[in-house]
Amino acid sequence: MNKRQARLFAFGSTGVAALAFLVLTIDSHRQFPKLTNAQNITPAVTHGKDVWHKNNCINCHTLFGEGAYYAPDLTKIAQQRGSQYLQAYLRDPSKFYDEQRHRRLMPKQDMTETEIADLVTFLDWISKVDNQGWPPRPILVTGASIAVTGNLPPDQVAAVAKSAHPPGTAAGTADKNPVALGEVVFRTASPACNACHSLTPGANMAGPSLAGVGTRAQQVVASSDYKGKSKDIQGYIRESIVDPSAYIVPGAMYSANGVSFMPNTFGKDLSSEQVAQLAEYLATFK
Repeated sequence: MNKRQARLFAFGSTGVAALAFLVLTIDSHRQFPKLTNAQNITPAVTHGKDVWHKNNCINCHTLFGEGAYYAPDLTKIAQQRGSQYLQAYLRDPSKFYDEQRHRRLMPKQDMTETEIADLVTFLDWISKVDNQGWPPRPILVTGASIAVTGNLPPDQVAAVAKSAHPPGTAAGTADKNPVALGEVVFRTASPACNACHSLTPGANMAGPSLAGVGTRAQQVVASSDYKGKSKDIQGYIRESIVDPSAYIVPGAMYSANGVSFMPNTFGKDLSSEQVAQLAEYLATFK
């Protein structure tokens, strides 16, 4: 290749690359309205964004992986925690920490109720943006690695089921055992149950630890204060999953004004069979 050919090749390849970049850029901008649900950008969302910037939230937190990386990435936090929890948390973060054990790293911002509501609305809009899996890293909350896995494909669920076997259950039969399948639901529901609940005694996260939940369920059902419809452990747990506000544990910090912070969408997102399997699994924790 002589100099003239090399020059033409360089100009040509540069032109092709520039054209490809231009086409991809235009195509990306064409898809932005759909990917970002632009039609859902309300005045409350816009004001919530202003509140985010006003309080310098990005100095600690990140959105879409962009930020300080000092505190958790909040891209999907609205799907993991729910608006009731987030609003109560923003009013006074100290209520969600044991000062002696964890230290309260989140400062109280003294925001108005309107600012809190709109900030949560903004985070809810952010959580529904199709970010195509970005950022790929998990959120870290209270020392737990939390990954939003969503609903796994059937072949992956089967693989997880075969590896998930409670005490006394052979690994090869886990995919036929409702308790083992309940563990799969616990780990793969969207949002995953272990995003808010731990199975370690005393390790409370966004929701209470589920260690001993079977025993507590039995005590609640037998209590004269219980006004729900369940008659047994599994029934109470199923009720708590599909209608979390049906019974509010007195004195617990996981509700406000009689409404549980737990999302009330699992009754729609999970099949009745999955709810039953999850209840069977959790009932084993005594």
